[in-house]
Amino acid sequence: MSISFTSSIISRLKREITEIERQIVHDKSKIAKINAKIKQLQKDKPDASLPADQSKLTQIKKLSAQAVQLTESQTDLAKQLSVKNAELRLQLAKDK
Repeated sequence: MSISFTSSIISRLKREITEIERQIVHDKSKIAKINAKIKQLQKDKPDASLPADQSKLTQIKKLSAQAVQLTESQTDLAKQLSVKNAELRLQLAKDK
């Protein structure tokens, strides 16, 4: 394989790894904000008897679902990151 081809693969992998890492940090921040919002809503202790309290319970369920979805996304991103790092190590070994 030519050196320029290997170098372009390495550059691409580094960019992809950086983007995945950025997404992981962004998602972790979103999860933290969602959890803080859920705690705030739970602190108000809705009892579901009033329409406003029912709305809070609905909002808590919706936020919890978003948090679960983001957590699953984090798992997928971690797998992708692992694969990309392995590819990068392989390409760096070829480059030597």
